Amino acid sequence: MKHLTTLSLALFCFINAFAQSGLKSGTQAPAFSGTDNTGKKVALRQLLKKHKAVVLFFYRGQWCPYCNKHIKELQDSLSLLTAKGAYVVGVTPETAENISKTIEKTHASFSIIQDKDYHIMKAYDVNYVLDDKTVNQYRNWHVNLDEINGNTDHVLPVPATYIIDNTGKITFVQFDKDYRKRASVADLLQAL
Repeated sequence: MKHLTTLSLALFCFINAFAQSGLKSGTQAPAFSGTDNTGKKVALRQLLKKHKAVVLFFYRGQWCPYCNKHIKELQDSLSLLTAKGAYVVGVTPETAENISKTIEKTHASFSIIQDKDYHIMKAYDVNYVLDDKTVNQYRNWHVNLDEINGNTDHVLPVPATYIIDNTGKITFVQFDKDYRKRASVADLLQAL
């Protein structure tokens, strides 16, 4: 637990120092597409033709307990979200193998997209690069981003959540550089 507390503090300080600012409510959502964990092509414009809204969230990886807790909460309330016409999509830099670990831990049944080249994270202004000192500290805590993400870029997203309405406009934003703070299901349901 001491390691997790130290890790939490180190990550919190880093995110506050170097993170992006995210997109704002009222702006047009950037179009994106990708292949999800089941091999299905997921494209924002197509989703918005079929659904009232898209709940788009970014997470760091299966190694992050806060990410897993948030994903589990979304999964546990998925029927409430879909009853409001929402389609839920997660975006992560982790490899397909690690997405499978996330699903195993959280039982997520919604689409999760590997953003290998960070196109979606960059479009939503949530990407940041860890410095070498932080990367090495992660390794000391057995979090090897080279293996987890399948590259040596060391890019992670600020764990942000957006609701995009069927016109393509962002109507809800939860963006906090303190990665422990996530959009609650109650806030999402109210915004839908």
